[in-house]
Amino acid sequence: MRLAIFTGIILTSCYTGLTPALAADPTGDWRVADGVANVRVAQCNGGMWGAVSWEKQPGGRDENNPDVSKKNRPTLGMAILINMKKSAGAEQWEGQVYNAKDGQMYSATITPVGTDQLEIKGCVLGFLCGGETWTRVGPPIPLSTANAMPKGAPKTTGAAPKAAPAPVTAAPAPTPAAPKSAAAAKPGQKSATDPVGDICLLPEIAGLAH
Repeated sequence: MRLAIFTGIILTSCYTGLTPALAADPTGDWRVADGVANVRVAQCNGGMWGAVSWEKQPGGRDENNPDVSKKNRPTLGMAILINMKKSAGAEQWEGQVYNAKDGQMYSATITPVGTDQLEIKGCVLGFLCGGETWTRVGPPIPLSTANAMPKGAPKTTGAAPKAAPAPVTAAPAPTPAAPKSAAAAKPGQKSATDPVGDICLLPEIAGLAH
């Protein structure tokens, strides 16, 4: 199977122990426990979402999805943490997780443990729970501009001309430095080595649907 389970939901044992979580940011890129993929977590549309941002074995397909129309969709860029909301009084987010192993959705929580681990727990009907711990491989991601920018932002457009004259004079100097900036792209920005980019712009996340 090209794509092993990303979520670590094992429906044969009950996972009950949770390490107390320190206040931490769950956004960023995380390596799943078996190392087959990275999941990028970002705040989108008022909730936390996670999408596959890297695969150890490229070319995976969502072949176990019961929806025939989705069986051939790429797993790279596929949302697996679905619209998770902050739990009251706890550093934990609750929502749904998509299990690529069986093509099903389950109730789930994500809990940061310190700054470099993210605990994933998923359950069916409140029992038969399983989970695993992911390891951070990418820094926290600032709020997506796709969410932060007002829908009709004429002020931003109006401000651009004022800033334009200064860059025009300095244009020759920044041009050689551009490749370095691209190589050190901010988390979530598309680049030659990161085809996924800002997951908030992915169609299934922007459309609030899986």
